Parts: sequence; C-alpha cells; structure tokens
Amino acid sequence: MTASTSGNHNFKIVLLGEGAVGKTSIVLRYVEDKFNDKHLSTLQASFLNKKLNVGGKRVNLAIWDTAGQEKFHALGPIYYRMSNGAVLVYDITDEDSFQKVKNWVKELKKMLGQDICIVIVGNKTDLEKDRIVPLELAEQYAKQVGAKHYLVSAKLNRGIEELFLELTQLMLHKAEEQSKLKENALSRGGSLKRNVLIVDDEEENNSSQRRKCCGGPSH
Repeated sequence: MTASTSGNHNFKIVLLGEGAVGKTSIVLRYVEDKFNDKHLSTLQASFLNKKLNVGGKRVNLAIWDTAGQEKFHALGPIYYRMSNGAVLVYDITDEDSFQKVKNWVKELKKMLGQDICIVIVGNKTDLEKDRIVPLELAEQYAKQVGAKHYLVSAKLNRGIEELFLELTQLMLHKAEEQSKLKENALSRGGSLKRNVLIVDDEEENNSSQRRKCCGGPSH
C-alpha cells in the first residue's frame, strides 16, 4: 500500500461520494488551485499527483477521483483497493449524500479494515444558509466510526489544504506503526531461531555427555 525509498513515501488516496458533491472540485482546488462553477461529471476515475514535504519527509500523493453515479458504484473496489487514505465527501445541503457516506464507510472497513485512514468531508460550506446535514450529527458519526471530520469549500478554497495535510500526517503515522510492527515481528522471529539453535546445541552436548557416562569403563 505504501513504499518508502530513500526517505520518500508514496500514498494512494481515493475520493468517494455521490455525484455532484464536489469531489473533482476538491482535488482540482488542492492540486492545481482551480475551480469551475460548472459541474463536471467524472467518468469512472482519474487521478492527479501532488508532492509535498511534511516534517522533512518527502511525500507523493496519488489522488484518485472516482465517479459518483450509481452505475459506477460497482467499480469502487477497483479504485480503492491498496489505498492508504479515503476522503468520503458529502454535500452539507444534501441529506442523501451524507447517508451514502455511511455506506462507503461500511464497505471500506469491510474490505480494508484498519489499514486505511478515513476522513469524512462536508463540502460547500459557502452554502451554509442552505445546510441540511447538522454539523453535530456529522461529527458524532465520524467519531463513532473512528474517522476525522472536516468542513471545506472548494469554491472558496476553504479547509482544503488543511484536510490533505492532516490526512497525510495520519497516513505517515500509520505507516510508521506498521513498520515498527514488522520490525518487532522479525525481531521475535530471529530470537526464536537463535533459541532453537541454542537448545539443539545443548541437547547435543547433553546427549554426548550421557553417551560418555553410560559407555565409559566402569570402576
């Protein structure tokens, strides 16, 4: 899921959510600092790269923007497998889009377990006066499923940088945890092998001593 070579970290992020919630607008604002008022439907999926430096660590993000239309839902697993992070986007003025986020959370946890960092994002805060999804409800749900919740506006470029920076920090932390677990596992495996060898040597010595004792001349 992630590779670290010469201090470089490569992470894959997938954006999931209903159509028209602003997934493409969010990723375009983050990577290219562009915004288009016209809705652009994503066909299947596309991805953009973003390089950044976080605490002296060089990071490359491959950000996959997926189609939100129902007919493309079955293709989801093709795009989110091997992902390190998932950005689940809903429109704060659309209750149904928030309910669909819950379906994605269940699916990701079922398929990837604890290996993926999930963030839930309420987009279009520039339309706060038309909000339908209560902030408290969204934050409570995110906490309940162990995810982070963010509010952003791709149109006003509000909260986008912070969202991806904090997600990257979460993925770095997760990668470090997994690396330590592997090192500990290898260390335990090495110790066990050495113990087996030591035991074998001792058994061999004991057997030799027993043979000398039993087979030696009697006095």
